[in-house]
Amino acid sequence: MNAPTMTSETATTIEGSGRRLPIVVPVLAVGTFLMITTEFVIAGILPEVAADLHVPLGRAGLLITVFAVGMIVGSPAMTLLTIRLPERLALLLALALFVAGHVVVALAGDFAVMLAARLLTAVATGAFWSVASVVAARRAGPQLGSRAQGVVGAGGSLGTVLGVPLGAFLAQAVGWRGTFWAIAAAAIVLAVLVARFVPHDAAAHDRGRIRDEFTGLGSGRLWLTLLACVLTSGGVVSAYSYIAPLLSERAGVAAGLVPIVLTGFGVGSFIGTLLGGRFGDSRPGLVTITTPAASAVLLVLIGLVTDQPVLVGTLVAVLGLFGLSANGVLIHTAVHAAGNAAPLGSALTVAAFNLGTAIGTTIVGGLLDTTGVAGPALIGAGIVALAVVPAILLARTRPSRPAP
Repeated sequence: MNAPTMTSETATTIEGSGRRLPIVVPVLAVGTFLMITTEFVIAGILPEVAADLHVPLGRAGLLITVFAVGMIVGSPAMTLLTIRLPERLALLLALALFVAGHVVVALAGDFAVMLAARLLTAVATGAFWSVASVVAARRAGPQLGSRAQGVVGAGGSLGTVLGVPLGAFLAQAVGWRGTFWAIAAAAIVLAVLVARFVPHDAAAHDRGRIRDEFTGLGSGRLWLTLLACVLTSGGVVSAYSYIAPLLSERAGVAAGLVPIVLTGFGVGSFIGTLLGGRFGDSRPGLVTITTPAASAVLLVLIGLVTDQPVLVGTLVAVLGLFGLSANGVLIHTAVHAAGNAAPLGSALTVAAFNLGTAIGTTIVGGLLDTTGVAGPALIGAGIVALAVVPAILLARTRPSRPAP
């Protein structure tokens, strides 16, 4: 329940009709903060992990790859396995797996065990994010659905701004294992908040058979949305993954200033995600078309002015403002378009974002020796520009189902 004096049904009515977001939305945003923190914190402590487990740095990088694979496969798979469970219970089970994965990582003395634990953590992350997106949309109501998704997404953006640096700092202070113990402890606190503020979904047992959930997957709008997710993430994240060498090797930015530029991207992403969600409720087409178009232009400029450090740094920060700011709107669109398959639609967006990242980084990495460090920005521009096509098609078609 949301308050001791309210039934869940009353709370849902108030949340759906009011103009303020229910408290469950920021609670879920704390969850996405932890999820993104654990996904990317490993990059900042990879040398320490490799040295401690006595594996080459390149092999240690598999800890990042396996997480992406876990998100791609685990998100829809776990959604199907938990689709008939009450949403609160599904979230708590995901958090239990999340905590268990971090405890195993913190205790691991063998690299293979750590890889398995990271895979488990990724599956739990995908499951939590998918259910959280549906819960946020339903509790906020159709008028505030995109704004709710924006807040939940902004929690993830904040993870890159605060969570990852804090995790790296903690690793320096108490060792890399301490970072995972801290995230596990935070997840336990989050589980208490979820149990307190996420209403019990009494209708979960009436959702029907699993095969009935697939009826919504025939929606053309859903697949256009998933394509936009793949292209947006594939273009922006693949380029961003190689921003640091571009800044230091081509733009001549001092090594000590590179984290500041990356923080600027993170802050821009946090603000942009909130703004995207706010405007996405009233003008979703404007948001989903403008953001990839602007991102493509910014990436082209970044690739062309690599000899001007101040300008490049500024453009990277502005890229953060646009790059992923439509993600919340895209998730809300997918949940809406999937109809009865809303949880699975949400899970597929999580998989689509990670699939785009995997494909984009593979393309960019494979061509890096040919293109140089400026190449990822230009290739990323081409990929994200393609996202304008499904965005325009989405804007030209009307939703055929009411929002869940």
